[in-house]
Amino acid sequence: MGNEAIGLGAIAAGVGVVTGYPGTPSSEILPTIAQRNPGGIHVEWSTNEKVALEVAAGAAYAGARTLVTMKQVGLNVASDPLMSLAYVGVKGGMVIVVADDPGPISSQTEQDTRTFGLFSKLPVFDPASPEEAYAMIGDAFALSERYGTPVLFRPTTRVCHGNAPVEVGESGAPSAPEGFVKDPKWVIFPRLAYQSHLRIEQRLPQIAEEFSDYRFNRLSGSGRLGIATQGISGAYVAEALAALGDAVPEHKLLRVATPHPFPRRMGLEFLEGLDQVLVVEELDPVIERELQRLAGECHIPVNVLGKGSGHVQQAGENSVESVTQALAGFLRVECTPAATCAAAPDIQVAEPPVRPPVLCAGCPHRASFLAVKEAMRKRKAVFGGDIGCYTLGNAKPLDMVDTCLCMGASVTVAQGLHVVEPDKVHFAFIGDSTFFHTGIPGVINAVYNQTPIVLVVLDNSTTAMTGLQPHPGTGETMMGTIASKIDIATVLRGLGVQHIESCDPLQHEASKEAVLRAVEATANGVSALIFEAPCIHVAPSGPRYVINEEACRCNLCVTRLGCPAISRVDGQMRIDDDLCYGCDLCAQMCPFDAIERIAPMEEGR
Repeated sequence: MGNEAIGLGAIAAGVGVVTGYPGTPSSEILPTIAQRNPGGIHVEWSTNEKVALEVAAGAAYAGARTLVTMKQVGLNVASDPLMSLAYVGVKGGMVIVVADDPGPISSQTEQDTRTFGLFSKLPVFDPASPEEAYAMIGDAFALSERYGTPVLFRPTTRVCHGNAPVEVGESGAPSAPEGFVKDPKWVIFPRLAYQSHLRIEQRLPQIAEEFSDYRFNRLSGSGRLGIATQGISGAYVAEALAALGDAVPEHKLLRVATPHPFPRRMGLEFLEGLDQVLVVEELDPVIERELQRLAGECHIPVNVLGKGSGHVQQAGENSVESVTQALAGFLRVECTPAATCAAAPDIQVAEPPVRPPVLCAGCPHRASFLAVKEAMRKRKAVFGGDIGCYTLGNAKPLDMVDTCLCMGASVTVAQGLHVVEPDKVHFAFIGDSTFFHTGIPGVINAVYNQTPIVLVVLDNSTTAMTGLQPHPGTGETMMGTIASKIDIATVLRGLGVQHIESCDPLQHEASKEAVLRAVEATANGVSALIFEAPCIHVAPSGPRYVINEEACRCNLCVTRLGCPAISRVDGQMRIDDDLCYGCDLCAQMCPFDAIERIAPMEEGR
């Protein structure tokens, strides 16, 4: 797997400290290092990406090679220290792996980390495959140490989650770092920042020149037409050209693995003698703009096409099909079904069934949402959501997520809504991992400004959406040690929240009563309700249930609950034994007692 290759590449490169926060598609990198740790590597899931980068910065100041992992939106959280760290620099090599998510498949945005590289003036590596990612990590560490700068490493989803045979070298324990040496350069002051900025501008052309000879930047072919590409799109271009076959005219091909600073000399060599260029890349037109700038600066009469001209799609993932269509039009080659451009008119292509994401059967978040929804049935309320599995509570029939912006924003957006609409009850739903990530400052703000919101912490004892990673509330670390659990209720009490109540959301009636008490308590400011029930993937299942057809007289288990384990089959309501977790919520809701337990509860449930 690409993420495993990145982790193993970092081990082979002698990484000493690894930090990060889980986020698809990056999540498997850090666990790979933890599992294959040869000894001596410190590995941690940090509270958030900002904390992860700052911990790694301290280790890099002392000379250790450090790796930081996150997804593209996580870089937003880490951007404050990142921008200053670009000026301060590092001693030990620092590689910041930021996995981009074209599509987006599992993210709020499609932002392009290559553009962040331009903004922060940091070098960017852009691997095209798991094999390249493994080899490129070592190169990134070496460049980081040569220039004393952090380096961004940008795999995309198809590289992170793609699989390939990778020849893995030997891995030993990391070398002992020199240690921290006191120096004024580690303290960022305006005058020092000015001098650092000058050094950054001076080194960028040097790195660009070095990148022009970099082994993974490739220039081949000849002719009057040119194709420029990067990353996984390079693989699509290769497949498309092979499918289009012998009709493809002579052309130059440029594959850019280091988009910033752009390999200027190689770019000029590529543009020489060309009439037209098509740039195929994901997501921003980074290479396209660089080639246009070079052509303008050097007065090269070449027409650079791509996203800006509408010749390549401007958003979403590229694919072999979309790239083949773009290349066929650019090269003026007939696009046939054999070239995977599109299906022939006489071929019927079945559309895949629509499968909207839903909360798992038995998920305690469904019970939490339902309790709040029913308790608020006669009140005007707004339900603020956050980033995690519980975002899926926006789907019908629950329809319980009215807002979702970014990590921790449920707490703060609810405060802004209250200022404008104080007559409504404002709920902020947030998960346990997200609470520790960025939820706490928002709670402090609400307490300080005396804003009466209801904080609902959905504590399922894990970071579920990204792969069940531990967090400060679970009592374990990625180093395999047992740590003291940080109790959410104790934290809230320390922040000054007066009303704090914990309950099991799978106790439906008791939960509704707890919701009403929390709402009543907002008369004195912020109130908090902690719904505690483990994710079904970290807890044993419960008893089996069936529906008594003779007693069944309504559809409430479907129209109100929306559990994927319950459906109507041949006119009869059925519970799918393979999906049912045995949470008992449907049985509690049924007004006709038509849902019956038929198997004893498993031990430990």
